[in-house]
Amino acid sequence: MRRLRVKKNLVDTWRGLEREVADLYDMAALAMEEGDYSLEDEVRRELKETGSRFEQLEGRLIFSGDYDARNAMLSFHAGAGGTESQDWANMLLRMYLRWAERHDYQAEVLDVSPGDEAGIKSAVVEVKGDYAYGYLRSEHGVHRLVRLSPFDADHARHTSFALVEVMPEAEEELDVQIPQEDLRIDTFRSSGPGGQHMQKTSSAVRVTHLPTGLVATCQSQRSQHQNKETALKILYTRFLELERVKKEEERAKLKGKRIKAEWGSQIRSYVLHPYKMVKDHRTGYEVSNAEDVLDGDLDGFITVYLRSKVGKET
Repeated sequence: MRRLRVKKNLVDTWRGLEREVADLYDMAALAMEEGDYSLEDEVRRELKETGSRFEQLEGRLIFSGDYDARNAMLSFHAGAGGTESQDWANMLLRMYLRWAERHDYQAEVLDVSPGDEAGIKSAVVEVKGDYAYGYLRSEHGVHRLVRLSPFDADHARHTSFALVEVMPEAEEELDVQIPQEDLRIDTFRSSGPGGQHMQKTSSAVRVTHLPTGLVATCQSQRSQHQNKETALKILYTRFLELERVKKEEERAKLKGKRIKAEWGSQIRSYVLHPYKMVKDHRTGYEVSNAEDVLDGDLDGFITVYLRSKVGKET
């Protein structure tokens, strides 16, 4: 039903745009036939708006992957470097939450592991909305930050790294069938902020898929039951991603492509000192308004990357 709804919305939107163009053409043709040019400004304005909507819809045609229309699950991991990298991971978390807000996507932080002094060690975010994964899959990889450290008394220049994983959300009934005997569920005491209740009860949950060793944990929900449900959701998504990557690796081997490791070269650099620039190393696209990018203005990077992949993934 979800897939049917997505496709129906897409068809209805294109047909609606087709009707708008036809009405606009009829309006212009009638005005020209009667020699009435008083509607010229209105026709030009509506034509510009229609053209803009057409470009947005045309952009969605690049979504041909099996999971592009799905919700997305984002996982953030601070790299080596302690507080610096943990703060950078938290900045990335905020950046994607702001991006989701700009596009009217529903974003929920499912789990977070606070940093030792600031920031986060890791976090998991669910982004709900049509084509959330299709857009965000471009963001998977290592992100690099160069800045003057706010945690260094000498304000020395530091380089920090964080990994962003982007996975299509699993639809349990369709994608994942895991026997219960393949799962081990452990409970433990939650750590970090959360109040007295979190500290005194074993409400945190760790779910392990025994055959693969995949692990998902959750300690941020209000009850053990909620933590278990969220951990299972994360595990199913990781399992689906593992299967998807295996298939891609097999296809890549057949095509002779080199397969990159998760913690390979960074995909994007964010430089805040001595100059300001954000550059995507895969496409060469760069901008100087680093603050806007960190506030969620990622559309330029996403669009250029996705258009560069057209025809390369088939």
